[in-house]
Amino acid sequence: MTGQAGKAPRPLPPLPEPLPVEVFDSHCHLDAAGTPIGEALASARAAGIGRIVTIGCDLPSSRFAVDAAGGYERVFAGVAIHPNETSGITDAVLDDIEAMAAHDKVVAIGETGLDYYRDRAPTDDQHRSFRAHIAIAKRTGKALVIHDRDAHDDVLRILQEEGAPERVVFHCFSGDAAMAKVCADRGYVMSFAGNVTFKNAEPLREALRVAPLDLILVETDAPFLTPVPHRGKPNASYLIPHTVRFMAEVKGVDVAELCTAIASNGERVFGAW
Repeated sequence: MTGQAGKAPRPLPPLPEPLPVEVFDSHCHLDAAGTPIGEALASARAAGIGRIVTIGCDLPSSRFAVDAAGGYERVFAGVAIHPNETSGITDAVLDDIEAMAAHDKVVAIGETGLDYYRDRAPTDDQHRSFRAHIAIAKRTGKALVIHDRDAHDDVLRILQEEGAPERVVFHCFSGDAAMAKVCADRGYVMSFAGNVTFKNAEPLREALRVAPLDLILVETDAPFLTPVPHRGKPNASYLIPHTVRFMAEVKGVDVAELCTAIASNGERVFGAW
């Protein structure tokens, strides 16, 4: 079958060698992946990825995440309004997010936070939304999953001002070693994505080196941020072994040791699967 204008669709990367200990994808977007959920789960399982947390960015994608989690045993959900979608955000929208969070397979309030790179929403709206999501996470007892782009200082400040929930995850961690130390001191979990493998990502690797093993997760952010050696192709949960093996090399630990830590961290952050 060919794609639009007679072009063949881009081939998906091949299945990598499976991981020696099962881990999970802490953050992806199954609604944007273009692959049936059953197929995504099967390929992930074959690579040693047992579970997937699919994340909402607005009301429709949050509802998708809840429905996917309800329909598939190994799918779990995060619900939130992404900072880029917060322009004019209303209490009714936030109430809808909190109502969805009551589902027993919603394990996270996220992705929420601040984005000063794209600047698609007024700063005041982003701050109001972030503070509201922090409150929702605390009321519901769910982990808070943070999107932080070019906004490190304000994200950290608002967490301190509001009082952080018991479990905080920096999705696609983008800080340097100094920020990683701050997060470690506060007990915040750092989730690393495929961009840690990129050639120009040495500050991110320095952060990974100082991040404690018990505060590390791995994610795809699929279909984005595909790790080397498949950068530029569609990302998917089954490609996590490339990122994990690279992370283990950076940390100077055995792959199985890192996998075991990630699996344990996941249950501590998101609850017993």
